[in-house]
This record gives sequence, structure tokens and C-alpha cells, in this order.
Amino acid sequence: MKRIKIIIPLLLIAAMVLPCSCMNRNAEDKDRGYIVKVGDTAPDFTATLTDGSTFNLADNRGKVVMLQFTASWCSVCRKEMPHIESEIWQPLKEKGLVLVGIDRKENMETAIDFAKKMEISYPLAPDPESEIFTLYARKDAGVTRNVIVDRNGKIVFLTRLFDRDEFNEMITVIKRLLEE
Repeated sequence: MKRIKIIIPLLLIAAMVLPCSCMNRNAEDKDRGYIVKVGDTAPDFTATLTDGSTFNLADNRGKVVMLQFTASWCSVCRKEMPHIESEIWQPLKEKGLVLVGIDRKENMETAIDFAKKMEISYPLAPDPESEIFTLYARKDAGVTRNVIVDRNGKIVFLTRLFDRDEFNEMITVIKRLLEE
């Protein structure tokens, strides 16, 4: 009898709490942690790249830009980066694509080492305090995400994690933008 008296209130509490957590999860699934959406003007930022140069997003209006949010501690990022290098950066950099990896929660030395280990030639920008990241996504959201910005500075495509179909669709979008 004591167990029933304890179990019933617990079940009632669970019945009230679980729908709320599911609703939050559905909202999270829907936006995938982004605070920006397709059609928004991409938030401007300035960053120092691993080669010592400065990158400012607004200065790249008129160009197609890909922002890749990454980190050395992220296994999915490590899986995606060789594909970005070989399938996007190498074939499209001469066609005008601007690509910058934003290395979340890491300093310059770590970002330089990360680029060497990953054998990538596209530029990385350390984002040690996640200041750039939080312009685009919630602070508690994960990396392995790409933001494609058109020549007018508008976000036209967002990815999360490394899904081959979504990655291929992103390549198609980038190529179309470069041809416009």
C-alpha cells in the first residue's frame, strides 16, 4: 500500500513533466540549435585567421561564403573536414568561394595544430570564447554545422552534423550560388 501511495504521485509528476521535455526536444530538433534561420542576414563578425590575417564577414559581400563551425575535440567535425577540403574547398575556391572554419572554444595555437593534423588548406579562425558561434547558435548547441551565405549577405543554407545527403545538397546550393 505504501508503494502505491508513492508510485501514484510519481506517475502524476512524470505525466506532467515528460510532455514538457518532449516539447522542448521537438523545438530543439526543429531549429537544431540555431538562433538564425534561412533568409536572415548573416550576423557580422571579425576574426583573426590562423595565418594572421583578418576576416570580416561584411567585407565579403558580393561573394559566396561558407562558415564551418568546428572544433578539434569534435569527432563528427573531424569526419566532415576532409570532405569539405576535397569536395568543396579544392574544387570551388578558384570559382570564388570564401570558406572559413570557426574553431570553437580553442586558441590560436590549437587551431593551427588542428588544421595541420586535419591536412586542410582552408583558413581557420579561433573562437576561444564562442563569441562568433553564439551569433549563430545557442551557447549550449554543438558544433559540426555549416552556414552558407549568399552574395547579398543572406543565409541560404544551414547544416547540422554530417549527413551525406544534406552535405551533397549543400554542395549543390554552393555551386548554384557561384554560377549566379
